Amino acid sequence: MARSSGAANTVDSIDLLHRMFAAAVEAAQPEKVMAAWLPSRPKGRTVVIGAGKASAAMAAAFEAAWDGPLEGLVVTRYGHAAPTTRIQVVEAAHPVPDANGVAASHRLLELVANLGPDDLIVALVSGGGSALLTLPPPNISLEAVQGLTRMLLESGALIMAMNCVRKHVSRILGGRLAAAAPHTPMVTLVVSDVPGDDAGAIASGPTVPDPTPQARAILDGYAIRPDPAIAAWLEHAEAETPKPDDPSFAGKKVRVICSAMRSLRAAADLARRHGYTPLILSDAIEGESQEVAKVHAALARSARRHGEPGAAPVAILSGDETTVTVRHRGRGGRNGEFALALALARWRVSPVCMPWRRIPTASTVPRTMLVRS
Repeated sequence: MARSSGAANTVDSIDLLHRMFAAAVEAAQPEKVMAAWLPSRPKGRTVVIGAGKASAAMAAAFEAAWDGPLEGLVVTRYGHAAPTTRIQVVEAAHPVPDANGVAASHRLLELVANLGPDDLIVALVSGGGSALLTLPPPNISLEAVQGLTRMLLESGALIMAMNCVRKHVSRILGGRLAAAAPHTPMVTLVVSDVPGDDAGAIASGPTVPDPTPQARAILDGYAIRPDPAIAAWLEHAEAETPKPDDPSFAGKKVRVICSAMRSLRAAADLARRHGYTPLILSDAIEGESQEVAKVHAALARSARRHGEPGAAPVAILSGDETTVTVRHRGRGGRNGEFALALALARWRVSPVCMPWRRIPTASTVPRTMLVRS
């Protein structure tokens, strides 16, 4: 990259990109915000349940902030556990589920089933919960669900479509976890990892009603042929999820405590302090990673050549959950594909798009690009 004059010239671009990304991740840490979202103490028991890549960190933050009796269980991805004393943390597989996730899902349903109106359920939900909460319907094997998950991941399906299918092939997702405790107040605290912060899409909405239709049309649209037991299940009325008018959701609240936009703003603030004009495109850009990268590259070229949508030096930021259609064997995921496609544009742009495994929370991955004249 050619260097321009001014404050942006004094900062190494790669170093700044890493610092911006770190600022975005820091803004999504549950311990930074949890105290502001605590519910009122109930007369009876407080039971914490949860699932997601950030659920253990959320559980530790909740324990530190809560001043009353507490018990519960959360399930997180292998390697994402956090130290807790009153809330048990179980690890399971992601993105393809395993037997640990099935066992944890059974225990979560058992925890809430016998609670009453004087108790309180606190659900800690973050991205990744769709795989970690796995409870196949009757006559459907874990292997069948694993196969369906792999096909969805490789199909290029949008996250909303994937989650619609997973909700309907489950006994715990799509509001069913909340429906297991119809008379107990519940507060769901969410770390969002989806475009638009739709709580029904985060971890496939285990504690919120599901307005999505049956999933068969989605499978047909992506030419996915699931195990015959799954296909048969989707023809039954039992496969339908609890809808918004279901009385089980009375007295149940949802609060998004961390989001991609919060992270993007933190990165933008740091860029601004170092002489860059931050341009936050959106926290809800969807599509194939390669195509999204091309759009970002075009914006970078326009900024450098024409000063639009902002005159260089600028920092272009976005957050979203893109997709990859797998056509051949290979390594990496949506973020690696984005970074490589952007690099192939061969413009004076330095991108940072960190892989999911490096992120300690489940906030939607921010992408940052610095463009200088």
